[in-house]
Amino acid sequence: MPSKTQANSAHSTGEMHFEIHGLTSPDAPTVVFSSGLGGAAKFWQPQLADFTNNYRVITYDQLGTNKSVADLCSEYSISHMANELAALLQKLEVKQCHFVGHALGGLVGLALGLVQPNLLESLVLVNAWSSPNPHTLRCFEIRKALLAANRKDMYLKLQALLLFPPDWIAANAEHLQEEEAHLLTHFPNVNNLLTRIGALSAFDIDDRLASITTPTLALANKDDTLVPWQRSQKLADTMPNAELSLMEYGGHASSITAPEVFNKLVLGYLQRIA
Repeated sequence: MPSKTQANSAHSTGEMHFEIHGLTSPDAPTVVFSSGLGGAAKFWQPQLADFTNNYRVITYDQLGTNKSVADLCSEYSISHMANELAALLQKLEVKQCHFVGHALGGLVGLALGLVQPNLLESLVLVNAWSSPNPHTLRCFEIRKALLAANRKDMYLKLQALLLFPPDWIAANAEHLQEEEAHLLTHFPNVNNLLTRIGALSAFDIDDRLASITTPTLALANKDDTLVPWQRSQKLADTMPNAELSLMEYGGHASSITAPEVFNKLVLGYLQRIA
């Protein structure tokens, strides 16, 4: 039987920081979590307690974010991100995994589905998309304008509005203020951030989407103010082995705001297709 460790392990391979939680056997079923624009492994903290009972869980800081320090090239793309993750998983001797990606992380999963389908046992795409959306692009244009004006404080305030439902913001106002103050003094590399925004804005695989045959759950939130839930409907309608699951509440970052519902939906899907 796979063994489980109570202690998390954190490592670096080249420039990529990663963490392994839960089961330790190389034969254990593996779930890889990939974050959105922020790129942080810690984004998935609300999932660890529920997922580490039955899975080896891998989280990582995407290149050019957090502990994975790097200067990204101007041509940097979602394909680069997918190749970097594939290289990391190869070093970890992961032959197949369940992949859970949020927003930009979901795009990384789609890119893997195109070039490394044998690596994926399943895809869970959370508030993701297959091509640029006018509404989402407007949100990112505002983000870029705030960065150009050196209004990092306003960038962080906007970020909360895009990620979280209004009542959750009200209930967590003090925590958000503390978090924003911390982030303001530890703000990410702006050039890398702009490059990553450019990469997700340019991502467009509509003409190849139907060729991704990996079993897929497109998980979306009806109250997402950044990515319309209909973008997930398109994924479910076009990918031959995909299905749609809609959460009524949680906003763009429902893995944080409604972790009990989120975790139950994802774990239920993984168990059903195993």
